[in-house]
Amino acid sequence: MRKAQSAGGGASSEAAQQLSALLGRYEHHCLQTNSSPSAELKLDILHHIDTQQPLRKITLSVPELEPSDTLLPSLQPLLMAIRDERYTHVQEFHIWSLSFKQTDVVELCFLMERRGTTVYPFRLLELLDCRLSEWSMKRLGKALATSYLTTLCLDYTLVGQEGLKGLLSGGLGSGQICSLSLCYCGLGSWSGTLLASLLTNGPVRELYINGNDLQCEGAIELLRPVAENSQKLAEIQNSTTSIKDETEAISQRNNITSSRRKKAKKKGKKTKKKSEKSKSGPDSSGGPRLEKLHMFDNSIDNSGTEGPSQLAQFLELLCILVKFSSQLTELDLGENHIGEDGGKMISEALRERQAAKLPSIKIEVSTRMSTETFGAILTSGKELKSGKKKRRAKGKMK
Repeated sequence: MRKAQSAGGGASSEAAQQLSALLGRYEHHCLQTNSSPSAELKLDILHHIDTQQPLRKITLSVPELEPSDTLLPSLQPLLMAIRDERYTHVQEFHIWSLSFKQTDVVELCFLMERRGTTVYPFRLLELLDCRLSEWSMKRLGKALATSYLTTLCLDYTLVGQEGLKGLLSGGLGSGQICSLSLCYCGLGSWSGTLLASLLTNGPVRELYINGNDLQCEGAIELLRPVAENSQKLAEIQNSTTSIKDETEAISQRNNITSSRRKKAKKKGKKTKKKSEKSKSGPDSSGGPRLEKLHMFDNSIDNSGTEGPSQLAQFLELLCILVKFSSQLTELDLGENHIGEDGGKMISEALRERQAAKLPSIKIEVSTRMSTETFGAILTSGKELKSGKKKRRAKGKMK
């Protein structure tokens, strides 16, 4: 017999009661819709009943190598059960290898959107290797605009040009998504302009686009507004700092006694530190910014007739971002062959960043450069270890 009782009086805890009702309702809807309950999800729910803890994370996946006549798990029964029981504890929703029906998308969007008397505060949605139509992408984008989601992962889900347009036109950029992952989603050079628009008009600060095909052309369009904004903000901050330093010096010279000079200096330092702290805050200034940019294996190299000139343009923008962006903390350029000259440019940009006393960047670049240049990059930055590349076994989508 499972331990779904509290230690005090022998009655089931509230968390266990809610989960038992959720499981029963889920199995009922599976029977009604001619689908199979997820074995892994059932075990997870039973485990939380044992521990009398609310279920914060739901994972629904389709098992591999099942006979063709086997009933498979479906999303709709689970969503219906959550809504019927008004189960509002889930914050993370992970769905793997599922073909979405239109009814699935509608039910999911109804739960995410802030409407009705019951609020389902999902914070993370992962649709990994799923199949979504263009209509579904647009409907999902519309729901994201009014949801509590801060993280969206669509890795290995074929998004394509119309799908990405649908997400944006639906309202992805007007929501609260600050972390977006589109790894191995079939994005080409055309996606650079669309992603730049998203960064310019939305709150996204972490962008993962590993395993796509942006090439230099798409990467240039993506980086241009972010790099230009970083340089502009750095110039404004330097100008403001210079004026404050000059004002402080004049104030100190006009003080009559040494005690007043010490007090003025102490006050000036305190004010300056407070000002610098406020300027470095995440919402202290407008414009597109990036804290994490992962673009591993995106065919960024000097191939093609305009390859060398486009690569130089990309590297110029990238170095501006490295030199001036105080928010940037991670940069993954692995498997993009920027060459020896590109490596030297990045190394120099990192040294300038150090001289400006900006935070260090965790960085990865291709090893196709001299050992000295590669080592200089890692010396000026920090080695980046990205878990996103562990899923490459599924293959790069074309």
